[in-house]
Amino acid sequence: MKKELITLLCKKSFKYTEEPTFKLVSGRMSRFYVNCKPTTLSARGMFLTGHLMFEAIRDCDAAAVGGLTFGADPIAMATAFASELNGQPVNAFSIRKTQKDHGIVKWVEGDIRPGEKVVVIDDVATTGGSTVKAIERARSEGLEVVRAVILVDRQEGGLDNIRAHVADTVAIITRDELVDRWKKMGK
Repeated sequence: MKKELITLLCKKSFKYTEEPTFKLVSGRMSRFYVNCKPTTLSARGMFLTGHLMFEAIRDCDAAAVGGLTFGADPIAMATAFASELNGQPVNAFSIRKTQKDHGIVKWVEGDIRPGEKVVVIDDVATTGGSTVKAIERARSEGLEVVRAVILVDRQEGGLDNIRAHVADTVAIITRDELVDRWKKMGK
């Protein structure tokens, strides 16, 4: 499944150039561009991502999986669906970028309660900033973050930054794996 997902990411979500031409959120220029949404929102990509993410979290006794909207949302939903198919249900949740200012004011939406163990996920990590923000917001809602899982690690220090907040942090796919496949595909 992982090899197929890497190929799908290369077809739908990854771009690579010899010269830095892609502007990142930080303002830096990069030779790599990763937008996982075309993959994670496709039927096959959702299937592969959900199963691989579930495999990455199935041993940590988490009640739910989620992260900062919008990158983590399709992955969380696919993971919850795969978990049910595998007889080990894990709910999905979403963390807002801006706090709700009406009704019950909260950062996190989903079928979870304070004190429950959760896994925070993200589609891509460069510096890890959005994942760290999600971890902080989950904790502010009383959730116990037991693991962080990144779909694609750009290998630019993000995982180390996330590990400063959650020791158990892993990535499913690395930038090097994408570049290797990209080159083999003759892109």
